[in-house]
Amino acid sequence: MDGGLAKRPMGLGSFRAKFILLVGGAVLFDLLVSGGLALWNVQRLSRDATLEVGQGLEAASQEYIRTYADSTAAQVSLLLRQVHNDVDTLAGVLQGQIDNPARNSDVGAAIARTSPGSVSLSYDEKGKWSQNAPGSASVVSVWSYLLGQDHQPTADVKRDIETSAVLDLVAPSLLEHGASKLQMYYIGSKERPIFRTAPYTDQAQTFDRLYPGHNEADFWDFFFPGLYESWQAWAKDAKTRPVADEITQTAPYTDAITGKLIVSFFHPLWTADRKDVAGTAGADITLDQLAQTVENVKVAQSGFGFLAMSDGNVIAINSTGEETLGLRSASGASGTGVTGLERSLKGSSQPAIAKLALDREQGIQHLLLQRDGNEVPYLVTVKKLPATNLWSSGPVRQEAMLLGVVVPEREIDASLYAAQAKISEATNRIVIYQIVAILMSLIIVAIAVFAASKRITSGISALAGAAKRIQAQDYSVRVAITSKDEVGAAGEAFNRMAEQISYHTENLEQIVEERTAQIEDQKEEISALNAQLQRENRRLGTELAVAERIQLMVLPLQEELEEFHDIEIAAYMRPAEEVGGDYYDVLKNGTRLKIGIGDVTGHGLESGVLMLMVQSVARALQEAGNTDAVEFLANLNSALFKNIVRTRIDKHLTLAFLDYDGKEMILSGQHEEIVIVRANGEIQRVDTMDLGIPIGLEADISAFIKTRRIAFEKGDLILLHTDGVTEAANDAGEMFGIERLCSEALRLKGQSADNVVSGIIATLMLFIGSQKIYDDITLLAVRHR
Repeated sequence: MDGGLAKRPMGLGSFRAKFILLVGGAVLFDLLVSGGLALWNVQRLSRDATLEVGQGLEAASQEYIRTYADSTAAQVSLLLRQVHNDVDTLAGVLQGQIDNPARNSDVGAAIARTSPGSVSLSYDEKGKWSQNAPGSASVVSVWSYLLGQDHQPTADVKRDIETSAVLDLVAPSLLEHGASKLQMYYIGSKERPIFRTAPYTDQAQTFDRLYPGHNEADFWDFFFPGLYESWQAWAKDAKTRPVADEITQTAPYTDAITGKLIVSFFHPLWTADRKDVAGTAGADITLDQLAQTVENVKVAQSGFGFLAMSDGNVIAINSTGEETLGLRSASGASGTGVTGLERSLKGSSQPAIAKLALDREQGIQHLLLQRDGNEVPYLVTVKKLPATNLWSSGPVRQEAMLLGVVVPEREIDASLYAAQAKISEATNRIVIYQIVAILMSLIIVAIAVFAASKRITSGISALAGAAKRIQAQDYSVRVAITSKDEVGAAGEAFNRMAEQISYHTENLEQIVEERTAQIEDQKEEISALNAQLQRENRRLGTELAVAERIQLMVLPLQEELEEFHDIEIAAYMRPAEEVGGDYYDVLKNGTRLKIGIGDVTGHGLESGVLMLMVQSVARALQEAGNTDAVEFLANLNSALFKNIVRTRIDKHLTLAFLDYDGKEMILSGQHEEIVIVRANGEIQRVDTMDLGIPIGLEADISAFIKTRRIAFEKGDLILLHTDGVTEAANDAGEMFGIERLCSEALRLKGQSADNVVSGIIATLMLFIGSQKIYDDITLLAVRHR
């Protein structure tokens, strides 16, 4: 038999095949796990090395960017501070003239003698202004409304011309040395805004060409609205200055004389008593000077810098940066004021730039920018410059310009990528060696498994052959036991099983008869239990029907609801089961009317019994003449609490009453919200949570009961409901809700109480649809005729 089995082809269903698959699979699993762990360790080593190198290079690169930004910001701040110093110097000289009238007169007279061209003006009939002739160190322009009928400056204006003539002594030196400036100037007070500028230009002529009508309007309001008033506020209270420095900087705008984009720096001049503004000293620098510092920023190969106002308006950037950030330039002039530059980050075509946070420094930010249809990662850092006073068409405000540095992430991380490539190459080489070792191990294991499988599985083959003979009903077969291992134990167990099968086969008829008798006995027992269950179900059904009938009998009759002259009452109740736990009643005693509504926890027989108790006790108390709302509810609770304890009904209920004396309603007890629709369409929702606690929880609840008076006028409608209305759900699981109930009540407010109830219930049932109703539904409408 063994020889025959050995010659059979080895199919996938044979034990030998399974043995080979199992042992080979186990070895394969072991090799894969150990090899996988080795590969994982190599990969982890590679990842850790890459991460370590990357973190070091990234930290160094980001520190370099931050340092570069700080250095460039310091250069920009130094340039601005130099301009501030020069303006401070000019303002100090002019302020000294204002504070010392005697010296001012002497200096003015001396300049008039030595440089008459600085103070001698000629009237222009066409432009209606006066201006000194070319050849002087500065040009001074006086507008028509500052001239007398003889076209000559008034006495006060003439004094200001002489005062400002000292600019010819100071400005040329300041323009030649220190920070590079486009021009320096003096502008008089709001009453006498003469304009003196160094070096000499065709100042008034240019203004006539670019700003028609300027000579007929107040200079300060026309060109710099709001600036002068801010300075006047500083004179009254220095604390109103946004920044402690008196220098005021403008937003970039187009210079009327040179046509260049410039930034102006003003230092207000004060009257001798320091209570008002006497004019200003100023200087202009072009954006080219700021841009030169910013445009010289070069990080890696294509990194760049930009200078922006706090609102995102970029005032300095090179052409490459402007294209990369997706900036759009726009410059427009209005009827008055200066022409500004608008090139905002917020208007960028790059979404990441448009959303860039500018209100605070956030360190290094990683952004994805669109370049040639691809998303390219960039590193961006923004550095705030020291705060200054800024004017931009309105009151002076605080401004802190922003210096940004932008660099492609790939350029910064070039060395990181090179290191990662080398690590990846070494990792791949180790992986290939590991895979080759695993394959060689698999070949060796396969040869060993095939060699050992025949000897190990011969005993199993004998058991398989004997089992087939058992299947052919040859119960005399026995297996020879040739070993004492598990296979030998299986052979012994097989032999015992064969003996038992042989025995049971011979005694099968007797065993079947015994089992049949046992089944018949159990069938009779089951039939008796079924009959008992049917009798119990009929009894419970009868009891539920009686309870349902009693519950419906104690509800108010229709004629009871219709006997009130000044109010209409309509009600609807639908239990979720045969017996519900909702309660409502309308009780009348003389001229007083009491309307009650409640909801027992759960539903079914016990809830229905407790509801009947509530109805009975409430009727008895009403008939006894108990008119105090708090005492009524406290006595009702006391009686019910004792019944609940006696009957061991683990239930309680929310319960509220409305007492009506012909004038107003008195509300007491805790229940669902009361909905009131006033005659004018106003919706009022009354929360009852603080008017009591559930009935049946405590023996004495008088301390918790509160009352609330509710006006009830002609045309008003009151709705009482249980949570079965608002918590009824549709097929989608959405609840009907108090808002939908209020909406329906408002829609039906002009109709009778019956129509209100039937209309709301119709809408509710349409909302529920085919969904099962899980809770009792009760709704009362009380309408003042």
